[in-house]
Amino acid sequence: MSKKTKTSPTMRLMMVGGVLVILVAVGGFVAKSMGWLGGEGEGKTVETAKAKLKTITQMVSASGKIQPEVEVILRPEVSGEIIELPVKEGDYVAKDDLLLRIKPDIYEARIEETNATLLTQKARLEQAKANLLEAESTYNQQQQLFEKEAISRAQYIQAKTAYEAQKANYKAAEYQVQSIEAQLDQAKEELAKTTIRSPRDGTISALAVEEGERVLGQTQMTGTELMRISKMDQMEVVVQVNENDIVNVAPGDTTNIEVDAYPERIFNGIVTEIANSAEITGSGTNEQVTNYEVKIRITTPHNLDMAGSQDLVQQAAQELPGSEFVPSFKPGMSATVDIETETVFNVVSLPIQAVTVRDFAEDSTGVKSDSTNVTESDTSDTDGGMVIPEEDLRKVVFKVEDGIAKRQQVETGISDNSHIQILSGISAGDEIVIGSYRTLSRDLKDGDKVKVDNNQFQRFAQN
Repeated sequence: MSKKTKTSPTMRLMMVGGVLVILVAVGGFVAKSMGWLGGEGEGKTVETAKAKLKTITQMVSASGKIQPEVEVILRPEVSGEIIELPVKEGDYVAKDDLLLRIKPDIYEARIEETNATLLTQKARLEQAKANLLEAESTYNQQQQLFEKEAISRAQYIQAKTAYEAQKANYKAAEYQVQSIEAQLDQAKEELAKTTIRSPRDGTISALAVEEGERVLGQTQMTGTELMRISKMDQMEVVVQVNENDIVNVAPGDTTNIEVDAYPERIFNGIVTEIANSAEITGSGTNEQVTNYEVKIRITTPHNLDMAGSQDLVQQAAQELPGSEFVPSFKPGMSATVDIETETVFNVVSLPIQAVTVRDFAEDSTGVKSDSTNVTESDTSDTDGGMVIPEEDLRKVVFKVEDGIAKRQQVETGISDNSHIQILSGISAGDEIVIGSYRTLSRDLKDGDKVKVDNNQFQRFAQN
């Protein structure tokens, strides 16, 4: 029969104590690794930056297409078959150069027909003139006889009426001749319009027809588009600017233009036109967008001689040192534009992320507020419960002084892509918290202890 080993009270106590020590050690390690312990003395880890004087340029960005500033769309005024087309797309043409001819047979025949009708009507005019002279002679004779009472009054009235009728016939024949002469002039003009010449100097940027095609004249409706003549050395970018940004844009604002076809190059431009009427898409839906068309002239020289003519030669832009190459823009190219709407010089500025928003209503009540409208007299509900106050949102930054984050209300001005102007609240040289985002937006409070570690955030950004 075996004996059970008895554990002494002392041994049992030592075992329990050892287990407790191990649990406390493990718990402490976990708490420290999770940040629950050991951080109270140092405070929240933050990144800071010094407020500094900086020049800030406010930008409005938009995208659009390149097009010529001057573009003439040619349509025929007469219909017919194209029998001659001596130009092709991309050709440079001068004013009055021949562009195309339309078959003139129908219009030549109409002129001959109208000429024949005019000759016939002129003959009728001569006949009407002879009849008028005869009626006038008869009327004069009858008037003399009537005055001598040699004929009756009825005979006199009959001669006078015949004379007046012949005068009217002669006038009608004259008017008919004038009408046919006008028809003849119109027929000649239509014949002249079968030959189309360039209305101005420029480049044929689009050619929509070929020799042998039939085209429709624009007498009572829009005619066939033949071609477009553009000034390729005068290009502009047409962009759509949102209604929220259009109030900041004004004619004369300078711009930086990036063209997809020429990456890593910046071209200069200037705002020339701003539309007064909006272009609305998705009207009546949640996706409704209201934009305004803005035209921006490209001021950087960008076109070389295109057809041996010196009219389109531009001075080479200094975009590539030692190179005389100048890019040639074409209609329809995509471009992105940054419009410089306002610039301020040597103003106190901070990185944009340094400015956050805090609800000052929480300071007086300790209760998180919402957007419910509450009057000053309504401080409790009917059951004596607390009413959530109205929000009092203000822009603030956190200034670091002696390891303490102090909340400071600020007024802001314009901003660029990275910095924002501070109108009041801080001065140049103040150390301001700029990160992390979670700390600034939610965790950091007025009076919190902070530990500045800018290197940690730089390492995180690099990784």
